[in-house]
Amino acid sequence: MKIGILTGGGDCPGLNAVIRAVVRKASHYRYDVLGIKDGWKGLVEGEAIPLDAKAVSGILPRGGTILGTSRTNPFKSPDAAEKVVGNIKKLGLDVLIGVGGDDTLGVAAKLFKQGIKTIGVPKTIDNDLSGTDFTFGFDTAISIVTEALDRLHTTTEAHHRAMIVEVMGRHAGWIATYGGLAGGADLILIPEKPFDMEEVCNIVKKRAESGRGFSIIVVAEGAVPKGVEGYITKDVKKDAFGHVLLGGIGEFLAKEVEKKTGVESRHVVLGHLQRGGSPTAYDRILATRYGVRAVELINEGKFGMMVALQGNKIVAIPLEEGVKQTKTVDMDIYKVAEVFFG
Repeated sequence: MKIGILTGGGDCPGLNAVIRAVVRKASHYRYDVLGIKDGWKGLVEGEAIPLDAKAVSGILPRGGTILGTSRTNPFKSPDAAEKVVGNIKKLGLDVLIGVGGDDTLGVAAKLFKQGIKTIGVPKTIDNDLSGTDFTFGFDTAISIVTEALDRLHTTTEAHHRAMIVEVMGRHAGWIATYGGLAGGADLILIPEKPFDMEEVCNIVKKRAESGRGFSIIVVAEGAVPKGVEGYITKDVKKDAFGHVLLGGIGEFLAKEVEKKTGVESRHVVLGHLQRGGSPTAYDRILATRYGVRAVELINEGKFGMMVALQGNKIVAIPLEEGVKQTKTVDMDIYKVAEVFFG
């Protein structure tokens, strides 16, 4: 049995832990593992490297992915899709493990329908994949956001400013909600709930006039004011899957808040800091459990499935179920955060 594994989409802490777990578990069954370079791009171009215990030694604490990644969409053109299928056969792969978010796993689901044996491992920094309680990388991201807010509190308070902190979250505000709650944000704005600009400014003014003198606002990159269609961005570029490249809501808010309240405002975009560095212990363990279970599914002959965390158990669900919809923020958790707004 020869297993191919690729990592697609944005990188996040824990990817190397998955790769390591797949290789180590595969060796128990005497399966061979090939690492596909740079996501689906590697299968379009036929680039792969053999992976064994030596190749994955020491990668558990490393961020990023030793295989590289890309946002290549092989179904964007018939030629690319044909090359993927052809290279799977040329490389002698019996099954393919795709590690990624809804775009990467969506490709894996399409390939399964075409007769290619695939297994999905859910990976998204935004924690917005349906079918699983948590995705690895999310815990690391909110830990980084929390530390950033702890640091920003001191400088923001010293200068009596409003600090707008833009974090990741295109369709769902999980990072903003969890990170903001843990970091003591005075207001959290998420895509699930369009915000009222006047209410935002009133909170900032109230805090400035009350003697507290400063405000920390966490905003997900996909959050928008009420009445605005589409996203607030600085660019109109799109990736291979048609997604607009986000970024700009933090700067927009800082300018509007200062203009309407007179309170000096600054913005910080945490951006790729949230993706970088070593994974937390939680993410290392979750990613390892996912990798081990993915190989177990192969040994059991269960294909077209995605591993998922439900409660404390790692389960298997159909790939299509895992990517069918965006998992938005649990509003009960957001209501807890609202207690501390203002």
